[in-house]
Amino acid sequence: MLYFIKNIAIINLRTNFDNCTQKVGEPLSKEKIAKNVFQNVGAIAKTSDFKNVGLTNYDIAKLCKDGVIERIRNGFYQLPNNYNISEEQLISNLLPYGTVCVESALFHYGYSDFAPREWSIAVPRTYRNQISKPEEPQMIKKNSIYSLNKKNPDAIELGKTIGDFNGVTLPVYDRERTICDCFKYRTKLDSETFNKALNAYVSDDKKNLLNLSKYAKEMHVYTKMMSVMEVLL
Repeated sequence: MLYFIKNIAIINLRTNFDNCTQKVGEPLSKEKIAKNVFQNVGAIAKTSDFKNVGLTNYDIAKLCKDGVIERIRNGFYQLPNNYNISEEQLISNLLPYGTVCVESALFHYGYSDFAPREWSIAVPRTYRNQISKPEEPQMIKKNSIYSLNKKNPDAIELGKTIGDFNGVTLPVYDRERTICDCFKYRTKLDSETFNKALNAYVSDDKKNLLNLSKYAKEMHVYTKMMSVMEVLL
């Protein structure tokens, strides 16, 4: 499944709760404990992070009700009015199983001049229900979904690598997989984006034509792709 994410590093989640203690006889308030959690784990905390320092589900719910922390989605929290969390951080934390693809990958490799208004993210089919929950934040676009081949569930791993997105490391499909996706989802791309991507790839010194051919065969777009690429190469 490919999902579009709108307005949403891998943060090094280290568990070091030394700051959660004070002098003997001076226990921290639950509000202070919660804030210390963010100091230790980063801008986004999980339910397990709070439980590791002794807070209960009741405590977490009350902290949300009192406005001490804000729930982003089930199991994920931030401090109120924290506008410093980047879209890349949210993707990394909320969709750790996702892979940047199609338009977002094209822009990442310089094959498109226009930054997509929505992120293109591929996720395993098994996560479809999780993505479609009503509680998902508005950054998740439920009405823009691509379907992977049900007969080839391993296709989501084909060409998967990592890339730097504004200082955040995210999984992303490599150049060849991205070009194959352009053919697989040709009807979803406008002609200008499609044509520019192909020409940019052909001119790219980092292209790998052997992998392009291999991926195209595995994704069943080889004939379609070669009819176009033979003219450009």
